[in-house]
Order: sequence, then structure tokens, then C-alpha cells
Amino acid sequence: MKPVRSLARAMLSGIFVVGGYRNITNPERLATTAKPVVDRMEPLLDQMNPRIPTDPVTLIRATGAVQVGAGLLFATGKLTRPMALVLAGTLVPSTLAGHRFWDHDDPVARANNRLHFLKNVGLFGGLLLAAADTQGKPGLRWRTGHRIGHSRRSVGRAVRSARREARVAAARAASTARRLPG
Repeated sequence: MKPVRSLARAMLSGIFVVGGYRNITNPERLATTAKPVVDRMEPLLDQMNPRIPTDPVTLIRATGAVQVGAGLLFATGKLTRPMALVLAGTLVPSTLAGHRFWDHDDPVARANNRLHFLKNVGLFGGLLLAAADTQGKPGLRWRTGHRIGHSRRSVGRAVRSARREARVAAARAASTARRLPG
């Protein structure tokens, strides 16, 4: 199954690496489309940290850089689960800014943007699956539950063993006490 996972990760990350590079080198082409969403997010960004840039060109470049870096890590199998979540996170603002099909009156533009919106939703779903994929190994939840169960069984065995030893010691003490003159 490893070759399938490796191939799927490379295929899934390709759009992020290429698109991210394109956004780093030519962010101006998306700036007017991103501006309304950036303007709505500006108060939130200022609340988070006033040093976060709020101009669309810088945010597009930063998102592109994140997509290239996370896409390359994801494709090479490094930190795949966290990188899948990072890539999924970059899809949300770009989808909401770039594919607002509900705002278009032209049926061709509406259909085109709806298609790209749904494509991004599909990519988001694939990334969520990748984020949940433990690559055939047990997940943290299973390992934790298994450890807890193992610990409970170990404690139960220790308690039974201690009770048995206490009964044996009590029986020996009683036997010794009966043999004493008295």
C-alpha cells in the first residue's frame, strides 16, 4: 500500500506546489479577487496580531509559500498528517475568495466558478482523508485505549497476586501461631 500512498500524496500535492509557486511569482493577478475577502478578515487578523500583513498581495505570496513548503513536505512523506491539515487550511480562503460562483450573473462564469469551487471541496476532502490516514499503523486514540486496557489488566494481575500472597502469608502466620506453645 505504500507505493499507492506515495503516488497519491505526490498527485494531491502537485496542484499546491505549482499553484503556490505561481502565487509567489505573480500575486497581482489574484489581488483584486482576494481584496473583498481580505477586507472582511482584516479586523480578525489585527486582533490576532497587528503585525500580520493585511494587503492582498503579501497574503497571497505568504499563502503561496505555505502551499509550496507544505506541498513538498506532504509529497515527500514528511509530516504528512499535519501538512495535509495545513494545505486544507490554505484552501478555505482561496476558495472563498476565488470561486464565489454565487456572485456571478453570467451563466458561463457561474458554472466555471462552481466547478472550481467543487474541485476545491474535493481536494479538501482528500486532504482530510490524508490527515486521518495513519498509514496502516494504529492511531493515537487506539494506542491510548490499548495502553489503558493493558495497564488495567496489569494492575488487576498485580492486585490478584498481592491478595494471593497476603492469603498465603496469613495462612503461614496462623499455622506458625498454632504451633507456638501457649
